[in-house]
Amino acid sequence: MREFLFLRHGKTAGNLISNYVGGRTDEPLCAEGIMDLRRSIDQRPELFWADRLFVSPMLRCRETAALCFPALDPVPVEDFRECDFGAFEGRNFHDLEHDPRYRTWVEGSCAGPIPEGEHPEAFMARCRAAFAPLLTDGASGRTALVVHGGTIMAVLSGFAEPERSYFEYHVSNGGGYLCVEEHGRLRVLEEF
Repeated sequence: MREFLFLRHGKTAGNLISNYVGGRTDEPLCAEGIMDLRRSIDQRPELFWADRLFVSPMLRCRETAALCFPALDPVPVEDFRECDFGAFEGRNFHDLEHDPRYRTWVEGSCAGPIPEGEHPEAFMARCRAAFAPLLTDGASGRTALVVHGGTIMAVLSGFAEPERSYFEYHVSNGGGYLCVEEHGRLRVLEEF
């Protein structure tokens, strides 16, 4: 049986104030994020093991991986970076609510182009293309991926059963999904 554990990085200072923390912002974990991850490991130690480990190159993912999988050497995958939120990066709803570009983007279900950033369709395609070889490489055991919420949503909305939309695969910081590979697809076993 081949399992895939998708883990969203722990909280950063930007996450605490609901900023768009994307592919341009390389924040470390905050103290609360570290405490939450340690608590999760203590409560569910059976969840935090893997035979191999892939990570986004962003600091928050590397730090999360080091806490959760200290015995494994992470393999950074550049295309697992979070979406580049362009003009919205490092800002939150309250900062942007009067920006007409932001309002247009939100009113379009966040599916259109991001000013000075990455188009959501290009972001999803990038993440899925980076994950596809892992799904078909034939490696046995459990593969852990410590990545971003958007990366998880992009991969699972493209490869997982049950089929759900991108936003339906949202998880909080430190949360994720345990999946099993079946016939070239992912079946979700557990959301945590």
